[in-house]
Amino acid sequence: MRCVLTDSGLVDSQIGDVLVDVNGETLLLDPCGAAFLPAHRTLVFADLHFEKGSAYARGRQFLPPYDTAATLLRVSRAAARHQPTRIIALGDSFHDGGAADRMGDGERALLAAIGAEWIWIAGNHDPAPPAWLGGTIAQEYRLGGLIFRHEPQLMFQPGEVAGHLHPCATVTKWGRGVRRRCFVSDGLRLVMPSFGAYTGGLDVGDPAIGSLFAGPFHAYMLGRARVYAIARRLVS
Repeated sequence: MRCVLTDSGLVDSQIGDVLVDVNGETLLLDPCGAAFLPAHRTLVFADLHFEKGSAYARGRQFLPPYDTAATLLRVSRAAARHQPTRIIALGDSFHDGGAADRMGDGERALLAAIGAEWIWIAGNHDPAPPAWLGGTIAQEYRLGGLIFRHEPQLMFQPGEVAGHLHPCATVTKWGRGVRRRCFVSDGLRLVMPSFGAYTGGLDVGDPAIGSLFAGPFHAYMLGRARVYAIARRLVS
């Protein structure tokens, strides 16, 4: 189902997903926060931040130590649904340089069980992803009309798909606000939501996001079972 914004500015897909065009390529935006390219059998995640919980514990900020397993289980469910031949992780897959060494055997087994070719994009948190991951490690990756990288560039490049900014949007109605992670796109570039269990977010109204788009753009908010397309004027 292709999403079309109405005068109200809000459309939800009856099947949960939303299809968008980015520089001539069709992407399916999944409510879990992943994007799938049907024509290329490719699934995309951003900012997995494995082992963020254990990193915080080292600084004596104790969080439940299950974030990596929880994130990998969500990745596994998305992969089982879409059956990709290729998975692209858009950087900051590991929260810090030692995160890969802190992954337990169970988490490594979960990762190994996801049967697809992996493309690991280097991020600012993990500029040198560990070689034991397998797959391909790259600074950026081109596929069709798209270029995948971790951090969006201020110099506009059509087809850029990036993460890093962890976009979130808030919709307020009747005095109550709802804040959700979101995709952001103007049809020429796409910023992905963070996928990790413990990642925060940056409002789409922040100049770091708004300055990336020369004209109108839309936020595609993640609901529990649907993606909601929100006109820019209705979100903050």
